[in-house]
Amino acid sequence: MTENTQQQTAPTTELPTQYAPAEVEGPLYERWVERGYFEADAKSEKPPYTIVIPPPNVTGALHLGHAFQVTLMDALTRRKRMQGFETLWLPGMDHAGIATQNKVEQQLAEEGKSRHDLGREQFVERVWQWKDEYGGRILGQLRRLGAGLDWSRERFTMDEGLSKAVQKIFKDLYEDGLIYRAERIINWCPRCLTAISDIEVEYQDDAGELVSIRYGEGEDSLVVATTRAETMLGDTAVAVHPDDERYKHLVGKQIKLPLTDRTIPVVADTHVDPEFGTGAVKVTPAHDPNDFEIGRRHDLPSLTVMDEHGVITVHGPFLGLDRFEARSAIVGALKEQGRIVAEKRPYMHSVGHCSRCKTTVEPRLSMQWWVKVGPLAQAAGDAVRDGSVEIHPKELSRRYFDWVDNMHDWCISRQLWWGHRIPIWYGPEGQVVCVGPDEEPPGTEAEGWKQDPDVLDTWFSSGLWPFSTLGWPEQTPDLAKFYSTDVLLTGHDIIFFWVARMMMFGLYAMDGEVPFKTVALTGLVRDEFGKKMSKSNPNAVDPLDWMNAYGSDAVRFTLAKGANPGADVPIGEDWVQASRNFANKIWNATRFAMMNGATIEGPLPDASEMSATDRWILSRLNETVAQVDAYYDDFQFAKLSESLYHFAWDEVFAWYVELSKTTFFAGGEGAKVSGRVLGEVLDVMLRLLHPIVPFVTDTLWTTLTGGESLVIADWPKDSGFRDEAAEKEIELVQRVVTEVRRFRKEQGLQDAQKVPARLTLAGTPLVAHEAAIRQILRLQPEGEGFAATATLPVAGAEVALDLSGTIDVEAERKRLAKDLAAAEKEKAQAEAKLGNEAFLAKAPDNVVDKIKGRLAKADEDIARIQNQLEKLPQA
Repeated sequence: MTENTQQQTAPTTELPTQYAPAEVEGPLYERWVERGYFEADAKSEKPPYTIVIPPPNVTGALHLGHAFQVTLMDALTRRKRMQGFETLWLPGMDHAGIATQNKVEQQLAEEGKSRHDLGREQFVERVWQWKDEYGGRILGQLRRLGAGLDWSRERFTMDEGLSKAVQKIFKDLYEDGLIYRAERIINWCPRCLTAISDIEVEYQDDAGELVSIRYGEGEDSLVVATTRAETMLGDTAVAVHPDDERYKHLVGKQIKLPLTDRTIPVVADTHVDPEFGTGAVKVTPAHDPNDFEIGRRHDLPSLTVMDEHGVITVHGPFLGLDRFEARSAIVGALKEQGRIVAEKRPYMHSVGHCSRCKTTVEPRLSMQWWVKVGPLAQAAGDAVRDGSVEIHPKELSRRYFDWVDNMHDWCISRQLWWGHRIPIWYGPEGQVVCVGPDEEPPGTEAEGWKQDPDVLDTWFSSGLWPFSTLGWPEQTPDLAKFYSTDVLLTGHDIIFFWVARMMMFGLYAMDGEVPFKTVALTGLVRDEFGKKMSKSNPNAVDPLDWMNAYGSDAVRFTLAKGANPGADVPIGEDWVQASRNFANKIWNATRFAMMNGATIEGPLPDASEMSATDRWILSRLNETVAQVDAYYDDFQFAKLSESLYHFAWDEVFAWYVELSKTTFFAGGEGAKVSGRVLGEVLDVMLRLLHPIVPFVTDTLWTTLTGGESLVIADWPKDSGFRDEAAEKEIELVQRVVTEVRRFRKEQGLQDAQKVPARLTLAGTPLVAHEAAIRQILRLQPEGEGFAATATLPVAGAEVALDLSGTIDVEAERKRLAKDLAAAEKEKAQAEAKLGNEAFLAKAPDNVVDKIKGRLAKADEDIARIQNQLEKLPQA
């Protein structure tokens, strides 16, 4: 089934009695790295398989979302490496412009300084110092998780090569007319003093106010409602729907703007919803994105009434007030003039906040650099439509198309000092020159030349990640070998912000070659109750705490077991504990098997030499290999993990090992055959489990086989061996064992309690398994004086049990009678409520359904208890 090409050492059965993850994981991981297992060879003749890690922020620390996606990527790359692919999983970090600059500014503030005290050049040097000292902590944490990354190729979005790539693509886009400078509405943070991207805006419901204001006089007046009264100082129109009969007489007229000496026009625009509010909206083109578009359609002026700090700049009584102070002052002034028609407080509405500092974001008209996304987005959409890129799960393709087909031009400039500075130079005579990599600036500051002060949006450089990390724009061996990458695995929440940008830039820079062949979208990790985990909530979990307590394998298996494509992942500590128990089970059962003859020495015996139990487990093994392969190809991590869990815990340890104990204890040729079969099963099972739980499996496998490491072992293949007859035969054994176990439990017998029994198996395949059945069920030979007190017909056989000496019959009868009375009382109460018409008329449906469920449960309990009473021996 597998072909092991590694150098073998002598297998050993020496394993500690308990698995100690803390003692194993760190040294084992360093051994993998030192031996170069994760390093890819661009000169290799093997087919390539490439994943570039979504770069975590240099400021970041490992959270469960990272651990979740890293576990899945590690599983994919470990399996492909075992399948014989030249596998590259490339690590790196994002420079995280705003977040990193904020970190260093906070550090300076503690020293009583600001970045302006240092100046730009010294501040950037200070950021690099911070990065070297504190940044990149998460990469060490990824090692702790067991991530098989090629650390020799670690990249950083601000390193020399990637900075060169940024300059190159900027100049190419600029010269192709796809980058331009224009004044438009952007998200502005008055605290960070920069434009921010849509993904850096967090929306939450705030308790604000909704104020209705009367504009104009008499019949030529109308009412508008706003949550941002301070912006009325910048109104340049009121808009109504062209078909709204209420306002047709006003369209084209000028009305008085309160608190100012200006009049503004009433314009007709289809953007207005006549059914919402009064059907009239104030238009502030410089402070609202929708208003900006209305202003463009009607050639309205744009009046900026706030500065970059959110302070009013309009001359008059509100000059110098903060925007929130101005809001209250303006409402007060309007009240004095009798202009307030209605007020609602609190008014809950969605408000955008800067994700870094939580300041309320201000839509602001600003001169910025933009990418003209039209042709780029068209290509990004077409690549998915024509099948060049597959989005998985497929149903999320619609969300991707909704984004790329309706994408607005992208603001790429940020008013920061940390980041890739925009390579545009302005000359003394109004010249604008774009400087590419390896090009000199057109002149010096002394000659009147100045570089644009802004830096590029972090998403701009990370959009180049799939090819810049491989050496582009140079034609490197890595780029030739490993591009296009195979899989981008990332959360569905950034399909718009990152996936689409990488598609646009990859297709543009690489002459139509897609950046990745498959986009595998995951859900978000939530707590066990389905609530989103957040640093501000008490449900946030540090995965390192769980790794320290239960081991990295336990955390990995828990995350993989919850990973259904595109669906959110609920997770709780008790689930990690269960996964720890699974790792312990693998350890203990494998250790027991090796101590009792499990081996990979010699060829696998012919099927004719095997027992039905041996043939059954090999048949199930091959079916599991095929099933796991199919699930991997479909990114069904939850299903493949469940399949492996069921096969290992249930079929191998709970059934095959237990059914084979009598064979092992008997010794002889049969024990040798089963020992070799069990060795084969463990060998393949550990290979299958390795990508998800690498530490415990590698430790066990090297001990079992003497092989060098599972990291470089061969991936199992389905040999095609199936034995339906053996599977049906063992299914009969399982039915007998399950039925007798159920009966024993009902009778209150302990698992280890021995019971005299007579097994009538003649004429069934069960005859060959009598010894195993008796051993598993603790059934003694019937002996003298045997008197069957219960007979269980099952699977064409009959199991007669004598319980007379194992339980206190009279005490058991009293206990069951008490339970029966309680069940009958429960039934009577439920029937009484369901028979009460007055109750049914008032009770909610869910209450009625719950009582019906109680009645059904009571009926089941009564039937079960009566059956148990009937089977008790007579006094």
